[in-house]
Amino acid sequence: MNKFVAYLRQPEWSPYVAGSGLGFVIIIALVLSNALLPAPTLVGASGAYENLVAPIGTAIDPANTYFKFIMPAGLTWAVWVLVGIFLGGLASALLSGTFKLRKMPDQQWESVFGKSVVKRWVIVFLAAALLEYAAGIAGGCTSGLAISGGVVLAPASFLFIAGMFASGIVTAMVIYRKKY
Repeated sequence: MNKFVAYLRQPEWSPYVAGSGLGFVIIIALVLSNALLPAPTLVGASGAYENLVAPIGTAIDPANTYFKFIMPAGLTWAVWVLVGIFLGGLASALLSGTFKLRKMPDQQWESVFGKSVVKRWVIVFLAAALLEYAAGIAGGCTSGLAISGGVVLAPASFLFIAGMFASGIVTAMVIYRKKY
């Protein structure tokens, strides 16, 4: 038992252990949802934001089809996944002793973009808004398409994963100008 607790306290886990744990969580989600389809949206988290702002959207426009039928208000699977991501990340950081509040990331960000906290927060906000908008256009986020789609062996999810990694590599090279 002491080895297990010591392993949980490590700041980084083996990708095989973490991947197996993720697979186990998805199996539990599939069993609890009592539905194999639509699995590609089962563990996605991007829809949670729409579910949470739907009351505001319907108050502004009660006839809005998007918030009435496509992304209705409520505690959906996506909202619970979002809560689980936050709590799981917090538990992991607390267990490993790596939790800290900070306004700026470490040296890597500062060496490329400078020390401005306002600049950091503006870029992070705009990037998150763009990511959420793109997830809406694509019909789901990376977890919804790549992970859940991969579980049911959907060909689109494997194409998406390849594209995601390729675009991530190119983006990192452009943003960091080969400094790392």
